[in-house]
Amino acid sequence: MSYLFHPAAEAEFLESVGYYESRVPGLGAALIKEFEALAGLIDHSPKGWQVELEPDIRRAPLQRFPLSIVYREHQASVQILAVAHNRRRPQYWLGRL
Repeated sequence: MSYLFHPAAEAEFLESVGYYESRVPGLGAALIKEFEALAGLIDHSPKGWQVELEPDIRRAPLQRFPLSIVYREHQASVQILAVAHNRRRPQYWLGRL
């Protein structure tokens, strides 16, 4: 299995990387590293995180950053719908389904 971004999710991920990198040099790279590690875990075990929205939308939180990967299994891959802040605009990504 592999993962692919919804175009809007990829844009918000890159925006988050830029934001953290502008705050502290190296923090954007740390976000990328943690994201890739979590995305790899999701890729190997997509049913391993809690269901956010029935029937198949799940949320996997990052440890160091206040962000979560919102995803669903889509054919032979995992589709990342959002890289969402944990406390802002809940379920704003519903239009991406």
